[in-house]
Amino acid sequence: MKLSANLSLLFGERPLLQRVVAARAAGFDGVEIQFPYELPALRLKEALEAAGLPLVLINLPAGDFMTGGPGLAANPRQRAAFAAALDEAATYAAMTRPLCVNLLAGRLEPGGDAQEALACLTENLREAARTFAPLGIPVLCEAINSVDMPGFLVNTAEQLATVLDRVDHPNCLAQLDLYHVARQGLDPQDAIRRLAGRIGHVQFADCPGRGAPGSGELDFPALLHALRDSGYEGWLGAEYLPGRRTEDTLGWLADWRR
Repeated sequence: MKLSANLSLLFGERPLLQRVVAARAAGFDGVEIQFPYELPALRLKEALEAAGLPLVLINLPAGDFMTGGPGLAANPRQRAAFAAALDEAATYAAMTRPLCVNLLAGRLEPGGDAQEALACLTENLREAARTFAPLGIPVLCEAINSVDMPGFLVNTAEQLATVLDRVDHPNCLAQLDLYHVARQGLDPQDAIRRLAGRIGHVQFADCPGRGAPGSGELDFPALLHALRDSGYEGWLGAEYLPGRRTEDTLGWLADWRR
């Protein structure tokens, strides 16, 4: 079992580079960062090398998505901005060598056409998969729940599988976030079965609350067993809201190691 700490949510009481060191001290095997671009790529590379940790995941730049906008990937009016974001991510990844990159589908624009948006997303995912293939870096796409994020274009494992079918590129895989599945009242084990063989990365938080494992109702031993049965042998990314000092929420980590 390989566990990564999502430094965009965990150890947030520290500056970003210091979170790398904190993750190592806490016992994580790697780190992931949603949007690391505020840091020069060389500085992040040096911090990772000093800590002896791999960078497991980054997101492509997403435009106005994090401030409530539709983002870039499924917006036909933002093709030039998406191309620039893809270039930025590829340049950054060439230095920092993430194990995978995630492309956020984004929200449907008010008044937008869903099928047109999905067609745009498909084209952009395919282009991203082609761009990162020479670097040996898979491109991921994830479903995000419509409760926390109304308007997000891809909500369920079934919808995500359809997107992957349309992209039809071996370098494009699913990112499965167990919290996002459960937040909609859906069965994470069913999502694992639907995406089996196509999962490039897994993230987790408990539900409800998006807290640490043990703070909610998810049966993580059963989910880990289901992932193993599906053939998944990749990373598990802790992407939860600690609500207090992160180290005080890591009781689950030793239990999972056992």
